[in-house]
Amino acid sequence: MKLPFLASFIVLCVIFNISMRRVSRKVEQNEENFWEKEAQANNVRKKSLDTLEYVKIPVDTLPFGFEADNEALTACEEEVLALKNEKIVNLTGISNTDLKLAYGTANITPLTQYDQNYTSLVISLQKWGQLLYDLGYYPEATKVLEFAVKTRTDISATYRTLVDLYKTKLGLSEEEINKKLDGIMPIAKELNALSRQQIVDLIENSKIV
Repeated sequence: MKLPFLASFIVLCVIFNISMRRVSRKVEQNEENFWEKEAQANNVRKKSLDTLEYVKIPVDTLPFGFEADNEALTACEEEVLALKNEKIVNLTGISNTDLKLAYGTANITPLTQYDQNYTSLVISLQKWGQLLYDLGYYPEATKVLEFAVKTRTDISATYRTLVDLYKTKLGLSEEEINKKLDGIMPIAKELNALSRQQIVDLIENSKIV
């Protein structure tokens, strides 16, 4: 009985070693490809940023000053207003290497700032929209969260709250609910984020059939 067991053990060891060598070669190849791409990116000359999709904050349509004596609401509003004159770009899921390839190494600093501005914006919009929701200001919360979705935010909570507003808080008919959900589905499907499928499933499963 010992000999077959030993033979099986040796075979397993051989298979394991072959698999490990394959994995190691793949890792080495991926690393080599990365550094080759990075070297290429570092040699790209500065390009115009005029073609970027800049996010503009619709100050005239968002519910600023809705409850002036509410400090928490005011703080959220001020966070958003602080960004109204800043350049804001959603670069979620795009690596620095790809940014350098597209726009040149010299632009990586401003691009990073634009993306940080975007992150700050959608976090502030989520806080603001959730607070309006918690206070019972449902149409106002909807405006804030719908704007966040239009910027292609990948914050799952924004979509969850917005779906709940559509289904339970705005007095919409079943047809209107499904129309609203259909309206945000294309955005969800094009998200360049790990949360994309989770958000798509949330919207799909929320439809009324």
